[in-house]
Amino acid sequence: MPRLIESVYWIARCLVITYVVIGHSTASAENWTRFRGPNGTGAGDAKKLPATWEEGDYSWKIEIPGVGHAAPVVFGDYMFVTSATDEGRLRHLFCLNPHTGDELWCRSIGMNSNHKHNKNSYASSTPTTDGSMVYVAFADNETFFLSAYDFSGGLVWRRRLEGYGSSHGLGASPILVDDLLIMPGDQEGPSWIRAFDKRTGKTVWSVPREIQRTSYTTPILIEPEGGPRQLIFLSRGAGLSSFDPETGAKHWQTGELPARTIASPVFSQGLLIATCGGGGRGKLMIAVDPTDLDRTKTPRVQYTRPRELPYVPTVIAKDEYLYLWNDNGVVSCVEAKTGDNIWTKRVGGNYSSSPVLVNDKIYCISEDGKVAVIDAAPKYQLHGKSALGDRSHSTPSVAHGRLYLRGFHTLACLESTP
Repeated sequence: MPRLIESVYWIARCLVITYVVIGHSTASAENWTRFRGPNGTGAGDAKKLPATWEEGDYSWKIEIPGVGHAAPVVFGDYMFVTSATDEGRLRHLFCLNPHTGDELWCRSIGMNSNHKHNKNSYASSTPTTDGSMVYVAFADNETFFLSAYDFSGGLVWRRRLEGYGSSHGLGASPILVDDLLIMPGDQEGPSWIRAFDKRTGKTVWSVPREIQRTSYTTPILIEPEGGPRQLIFLSRGAGLSSFDPETGAKHWQTGELPARTIASPVFSQGLLIATCGGGGRGKLMIAVDPTDLDRTKTPRVQYTRPRELPYVPTVIAKDEYLYLWNDNGVVSCVEAKTGDNIWTKRVGGNYSSSPVLVNDKIYCISEDGKVAVIDAAPKYQLHGKSALGDRSHSTPSVAHGRLYLRGFHTLACLESTP
């Protein structure tokens, strides 16, 4: 009889462990833990999310003190979003309840007010989280702070780095790869890419970069078929560049691009897609195969596109197509492998946010706070535009069946319909 009891105990215990592991895995898949969500794809899952709505359809909408363009990140019952007040002299990290918008805690840090681009904010770098800690970057001309907080608001560690040389302000966001916090620092002064131990903040590796124009892009991690993982960065001075995420050893780089980089890189159909531009429009898009290297270990450019390109918004990929949401409201659908144009349509409006893919639809917020929704399909379909009620330069976030829309001063939650 004792053996039977013991057997029942271990079977029950295994079932509980299996349930916890599967449940945690499912929950993790629904979290939105960095800029543009899972590995920067901009793709989320929220079945039955409406394509048009009215002001009264938001499940909640709150005001956030100050101004910020960073997207919110969500893990389970915690949401994190940044803001700045007093012309950037105070930078804030808010922890909110994603179900209600209620504030759980706020942590602030004093900094300097420096010059920035009129479309940027003092809180544009999106935090990142691993489910136990949240990591946030703030910078001015004199100081670059990286901070790690636990979910109770306790400061676990803080690194004070050298100043950030940029007349436009900080725009890039940190990401997590295994136990490393990765932060790009391509700027107008001494530039670098660094990896920090996420538990202690100690530098694990650091790569110097050539001084160049500031890059506002956030890196991604790729694992090409038959090859090792690659950490992909994008900047004007180096173009696309690939590094070993564990050591910082450089695999390759494409070389200098002709214009500034703001939109982040995208990996689709075995190709890395990168755009650059200036003056409110994209000027060049390149597609390279990270496994097809020439004698100098430089990836060959598979194709380029010189016009009708986004400058600030990042490209969205779905299946065999890319969707290019331009700053001036012109949207194109192209074949990812060839760059051949499928359609180009004018949605209208001006955009400083990046679109997100929710199932088979694309959502993007215009600068005047209108959320346009189109089909992610080779046939163009505009569903309509819905008002946020606030200006916005922020990219939407998607988590646990909800769409989160950040304005200059507000944050709104739209839930999937029953």
